Amino acid sequence: MTLKLKEKIGYACGDVASNFYWRVFDVFLFIFYTDVFGLSAAAVGTMMLVTRLIDAISDPFMGALADRTNTRFGKFRPYLLWGIIPLVAAGVLTFTVPDFDDNGKLIWAYGTYIFMMLAYTFINVPYGALLGVITGDSQQRTTLTSFRFIGAFTGGSLVAYFTPELVSFFGGDNEVRGWQMTMALYGGIAAILFVISFLTTKERLAPPKNQQTPVKQDLKDLTQNKPWIVLFVLALIIMMTITLRGSSGTFYFKYYVGRADLIGSFSMAYMLSLAFGAALTPLLTKYIDKRQLLIILMVIVSILSMGFYLVPKENITTMYCLQIAIGLALGPKSPLVYSMYADTVDYSLWKTGRRATAMIFSAAAFAQKLGGALAGAMMGWVLASLGYVANQVQNGASQHGIVLLMTLIPAIFAFISVGVIWLYPLTDKKLVDIQSYLNNPLTTDKDYLETKNV
Repeated sequence: MTLKLKEKIGYACGDVASNFYWRVFDVFLFIFYTDVFGLSAAAVGTMMLVTRLIDAISDPFMGALADRTNTRFGKFRPYLLWGIIPLVAAGVLTFTVPDFDDNGKLIWAYGTYIFMMLAYTFINVPYGALLGVITGDSQQRTTLTSFRFIGAFTGGSLVAYFTPELVSFFGGDNEVRGWQMTMALYGGIAAILFVISFLTTKERLAPPKNQQTPVKQDLKDLTQNKPWIVLFVLALIIMMTITLRGSSGTFYFKYYVGRADLIGSFSMAYMLSLAFGAALTPLLTKYIDKRQLLIILMVIVSILSMGFYLVPKENITTMYCLQIAIGLALGPKSPLVYSMYADTVDYSLWKTGRRATAMIFSAAAFAQKLGGALAGAMMGWVLASLGYVANQVQNGASQHGIVLLMTLIPAIFAFISVGVIWLYPLTDKKLVDIQSYLNNPLTTDKDYLETKNV
């Protein structure tokens, strides 16, 4: 069936809402902790690793809980309502700076950030899993994920551009109050958008009747799902590429280029290019296999990121052009990968006879958060080792480290991701065969499919 435009837009609203948080974390949180909250770069790096590891471990548990939820509204949609209040509260508390000593502030940062990420997991894992049960058609999933990430990147563009302005507007000279009020505003907008997403979507696919699957069996099924394993590793590596570039961009313009006033517009240009790239995804996948397309895109990202290293700090125009080009190449990545995750749900059902949609998507989120955790830790430790001091002119080593975090290091991870993608076994042809079996198990030869090395 072809999904109605209303449902596509409604589903996309959920990721617009999510990006009023995720994009703030991606672009501003690290520099908030160092330059506003007052923590050292090394402490922030370690905290990013520890807190995100705790949060990442929670994802499979959230997936197991969502898979076992049964309400008249479905398994996953109710969480779009249940998770609103915790998410709004956590956002404000995370960007609150208490009047404590250094140790007290560090404890507060750990506690509120863990709360923030757990609240995000509580609402976002079911939201992601919802993709897998709205439709079973692979091309429709790709279109739906394109709408989702157009929404995500559009919301992210607004956040990237307006956050510095809103912090200044609400806070004036009191930057701490500015952050609190900005996050309260974002929370209110996100709440409305999640309600819209709940009201406009429908769950159509369900596990086989009387399916009884222990959580241990769900986890075991993941270890036998080769396409998912490849995507798990891929998500981890690509997230390191994206997080390093996103978080270091604020440092790059503030301390290397010396134009902090450009942070908002630079980030917005990048996010808009991501949205445009995401919008092109359904068109591209009509002519190019998902796996081949990902390989091409990540090669482009690697080459352009290496080229960014050579740009002089005075050449602002070239920076913007390269950033936009990287965004166009990375834009289709998210719709492609999330559509492929939904395909691995079908693969698991074909292979095991069991459907565990939320577990597969939550474990995917685990990979992304682990990649983000490693990237955040790497960034903090690199800056600390090179002598970074907040709100001061940086020494030569610190400046060069910031440039590397923005350019060559992400380029290396993007290049590694290409090798990982080569291992992904689900071509479009194989997927059609698998879905044919799932739709007509009595007329399709499963043994034949297995001989095809799926």
